[in-house]
Amino acid sequence: MPHGFVSLKTDSQEINRMNICKTISEFRQYRHSAAGKVIFVPTMGALHEGHGSLVRMARRLAGPDGIVAASIFVNPTQFGPHEDFHKYPRPFEQDLANLTAWGADVVFSPSPEEMYGPGNAISIDPGELGTVLDGAIRPGHFRGVCTVVAKLLGIVEPAAMILGQKDFQQQLILKHMVRDLNIPVEIITAPTLREPDGLAMSSRNRYLSPDQRSRAASIYQALSWATDQYKSGMRDAAALVAGMSEHLRQAGLEVQYALPCHAETLEVYPKAVGAPCVFLIAAKLGTTRLIDNVVNS
Repeated sequence: MPHGFVSLKTDSQEINRMNICKTISEFRQYRHSAAGKVIFVPTMGALHEGHGSLVRMARRLAGPDGIVAASIFVNPTQFGPHEDFHKYPRPFEQDLANLTAWGADVVFSPSPEEMYGPGNAISIDPGELGTVLDGAIRPGHFRGVCTVVAKLLGIVEPAAMILGQKDFQQQLILKHMVRDLNIPVEIITAPTLREPDGLAMSSRNRYLSPDQRSRAASIYQALSWATDQYKSGMRDAAALVAGMSEHLRQAGLEVQYALPCHAETLEVYPKAVGAPCVFLIAAKLGTTRLIDNVVNS
């Protein structure tokens, strides 16, 4: 079997070979020998159907002659000292099987040492957008995100990168980053994929107990309530915040924020909610932190 390829089996059936690159030089060799445009889906692994929707979109955009590249890298620089870096799930072989089934051609899966060599001292400041909402709750998080994504883009050199809307603040910051740093890549934001009860698909959902999983549906219920109110003409920011928060508290969630924000600047609407508006929620169930959003133009 050629170097860099693995053969996986799922349900006793061999699936397509996948090119696995563990080092930057290995990926660059693959990248520069391959023809066609590259569409990139960055991930931290622990993949689910939400990731599947991104990879399938990438496959459609790449076409038969293009390349769908995905990364699997649990980035240590975006985790705080008391967050879940060491317990973050890493089902690598299942992730590879999923990526192959969804249509990926190549996976870049480096070690932290490969991505951050000795003396690595340069990082990217996400600016003002990185200091609010999740940036205020998780100091340094978006600096880590911007730094690793800039490094990945320099390695992968894609024509486009696909991100999920669930991480709304993240995708907005990364759009600003590639614009401000003149990185020649298109960022495409794909819709959030949801469970039947509305819960946004997330790798962290697997941390929830059955009872917590049932109560987590209140996040989307709160967002749906706020959206319905907004569409019916409600513009009172305080009332919308109170209503979303009450939905969450009644279900036993710890509310970190439930806010109407400007969808392009993330400024919180202080009194009257205008357009474009994004309703953003972050809440905890036990030790599990969940985020979600709904955009209203």
